[in-house]
Amino acid sequence: MHIKTLPVVAAVGHILCHNIADDQGRKAFNKGRRLRPEDISQLTGLGVATVRVAVLEPDDVHEDEAALRLAQIVAGPGVIIGEPHAGRVNLRSAYAGPLMIDTDTLLAINLIDGLTVATLPPYTLVAADQMLATIKIIPFAVPASDLAQAGAAAGVQGVLHVAPMVRRHIGVALVSNPTARARVERGMLPAIVGRITDLGATMIGCCHVPSDEIEVAASLNELLAAGADLIITAGETSVVDRDDVIPRAVRRLGGEIAHYGAPVEPGNLLLLAYLNTADDRIPLIGAPGCVRSRDQNIVDLILPRLMANERIGRREIVALGPGGLLGAARRG
Repeated sequence: MHIKTLPVVAAVGHILCHNIADDQGRKAFNKGRRLRPEDISQLTGLGVATVRVAVLEPDDVHEDEAALRLAQIVAGPGVIIGEPHAGRVNLRSAYAGPLMIDTDTLLAINLIDGLTVATLPPYTLVAADQMLATIKIIPFAVPASDLAQAGAAAGVQGVLHVAPMVRRHIGVALVSNPTARARVERGMLPAIVGRITDLGATMIGCCHVPSDEIEVAASLNELLAAGADLIITAGETSVVDRDDVIPRAVRRLGGEIAHYGAPVEPGNLLLLAYLNTADDRIPLIGAPGCVRSRDQNIVDLILPRLMANERIGRREIVALGPGGLLGAARRG
């Protein structure tokens, strides 16, 4: 693409680079317009003899077509592609779920001159028909080779997708001394159930269990037998280390402690584990005491991702550190 100043007659078929106003100062021609033969008389009537236009090369792709092609490269499952206009295409969600982004590939595409993709932050929990990203082609056209480079970087899987939340049968185990059962239930359960309900899931069972490894293990088995595909535990006190009652119960059942501790506040004392069944690995969240509040905390960061069947481990938890000082802690 080359920018040239041409006589009006010679500019026909090329793309206008600037707006042109009429005698009253109103916009008569928009930049980005491909000039047509019938525009010549109006331009000359306005006293315009020459115009600045973009002259495309044979392999250049117009901004609207380029934006649409880039959208098709970037969009994965659960992403709706909008109509192109002025070199821009917006992407929206087809359904609710966490927004998953291949950030390395997104960076590689944004490093290609003229191509831009701006998105919501990774793992944002989006609603159906929510705007996820906007694609803008900066010049009036880009070489087809640049789009091919973007396509090679993205591959067939795309760059962003909305992960459907498939784990919707949530079991809850509240661990406490019998004398504290009512207080723990009153303090913990409403906020936990609220989170589950907000995400479109159902609490299929709630076990009240004393702080005993064998009894906790039995309660977890009871929830698995009831069909729980994700379990949240909470109690009178948070899990204090990897050898506390809940981690020991997980290991008694042959489960795996994925990680303990998180660089997130509120929520440092997080336990994440997995319980093995015949055909699944069931995530278990050992929720810190902050789960009793509806203020955002570590549970809100990982619960939708686990419901979307993402396998989260130590690396994913540790990666939450940047931005891990959440609103409630900042206000404090």
